[in-house]
Amino acid sequence: MGISRYDPAAKGRPAWNAGKQVGAKRALKVKQIWLIRFFLDREGRMRDRALFDLAIDSKLRGCDLVKMKIGSLVSGTSIRSRSMVIQQKTGRPVQFEITTDTMASLLAWLERRGGSIDDNAFPSRVDRKGHLSTRQYARLVDEWVTAIGLRPEEYGTHSLRRTKAALIYKATGNLRAIQILLGHTKIENTVRYLGVDIDDALTLAETTEI
Repeated sequence: MGISRYDPAAKGRPAWNAGKQVGAKRALKVKQIWLIRFFLDREGRMRDRALFDLAIDSKLRGCDLVKMKIGSLVSGTSIRSRSMVIQQKTGRPVQFEITTDTMASLLAWLERRGGSIDDNAFPSRVDRKGHLSTRQYARLVDEWVTAIGLRPEEYGTHSLRRTKAALIYKATGNLRAIQILLGHTKIENTVRYLGVDIDDALTLAETTEI
């Protein structure tokens, strides 16, 4: 909630975004993805590697990612090749793929983590019955990008959500596919999210059969 500039209590109080970079966070490049993976493997951070890989593959908002249950990721003793989440923001389902590298890191983490299908895949270290908080997830992302020499002001949890979508769009130019993968209700939201030039977007939209 904002604060009115006419509120006497707000006099002299710095703006919430003072000194911060506001706007869309940058997507990661493929080389940067692997640098973060190498860092996490070197440090033996099995949970963080699984969380990072799943964030890239799932393209989920942080609030949905941290709440994932073990049962949504596993089938018997194996990791699923696809999963589905009901988005907190829209209430709509979104599906995503789980690639081979992510399967491996998730399997390693979940074997160490233990638990049942009803447990959180990434539990809170404060309350084992709860899940990792979105705030802690954001802190982890800051730490990961800083570790490979990136400016944390330019990256955040949405960087991980945008990364694979941006790579797919660059390779295919298919906005409709990206809209589905991100779970956006309107293609205009996808255009803004990816930062696509409007002329380019309209051309692609006109040639995309739905």
